[in-house]
Amino acid sequence: MRVPAKVYHINRAALMVGLALVLMTGAEVFGGRAARPERKLKMEKVSYAGWPNCIKLSNGQIELIATTDVGPRIMRFGFVGGQNLLKEFKDQIGKTGGKEWRSYGGHRLWHAPEHIVRTYSLDNTPIKHKWDGKTLKLTQDVEPETGIVKEIEITLDPKDNHVKVLHRLVNKNLWDIEAAAWAMSVMAQGGRLILPQEPFGPHPEFLLPARPLVLWRYTDMKDARWLWGTKYIQLKQNPKVSKKQKAGLLNKVGWGAYYLKGELFLKRYPYIPGATYPDMGCNTETFTDDEMLEFETLGPLVKIPADGGKVEYVERWSLFKVKVGEDESEIDKKVLPLVRKATKASQ
Repeated sequence: MRVPAKVYHINRAALMVGLALVLMTGAEVFGGRAARPERKLKMEKVSYAGWPNCIKLSNGQIELIATTDVGPRIMRFGFVGGQNLLKEFKDQIGKTGGKEWRSYGGHRLWHAPEHIVRTYSLDNTPIKHKWDGKTLKLTQDVEPETGIVKEIEITLDPKDNHVKVLHRLVNKNLWDIEAAAWAMSVMAQGGRLILPQEPFGPHPEFLLPARPLVLWRYTDMKDARWLWGTKYIQLKQNPKVSKKQKAGLLNKVGWGAYYLKGELFLKRYPYIPGATYPDMGCNTETFTDDEMLEFETLGPLVKIPADGGKVEYVERWSLFKVKVGEDESEIDKKVLPLVRKATKASQ
């Protein structure tokens, strides 16, 4: 049967309107989804926290701020206009120079094992930076105590809330050294660290140990801030408790997260089978007191060749808005899908 021309024109107009709505809203059609518009990656020089020479990276949804007046340090990580997931020590930010080591807060790069001289080498002076349109590179001068140059490279995904943070140690000595890259995120008060346990395996099917759990002399496993679960180890930061706590483990699962006020800071990092890790075999460590919580990850202990040899270590950061309770079923339901999502996005 022939369709009247008037009806045909009406239906065609309706179809065009429908297609326009799909393109504007990204609604699903025929099992597909309209492409999400790419966010624009933006780099700008700003003043932040009393430091006049800072670099801000943003994709319109999340942002990072690194200072070049000291460091290398990432001092802010969060949603645009939202809370800073990283700690800022109010009595230290904005300061430069001097012969006193300062934490400042934020995210920094150390080299392990910890030693009172080499670990606390000062980083109170200006650093170099380079932006190539995609990656921000922060470079410290040679540490006089160690002969090591520290570098951090930050690559913010323009489409998603993901960041690649590459840490590099360069050996400028005339002799080989042994060290491990040590990525240190100082987290803001009031949050909770979530670390996955190894998957459960029944006895006698599994006879060998799954991973080391390392305790310091001042670790108190009865402290109420620890939540020793079946699937997860959690540590709460409490501004009212000054007693120091620290523990480390070999995290083969390859992720950990810090939850604070409806936002989840997810880190993913590698585990290398057969590698030697510092501190009795730790690639993950955490420390807390009344002021902050440190979420630390470590690369393997390796020999770094003399005269420019280097070692690189990568963390992948993601940020999500989500409510996560302390119950392990909540973590299974809310966090594990985000880990899978972040892993898929970076492949």
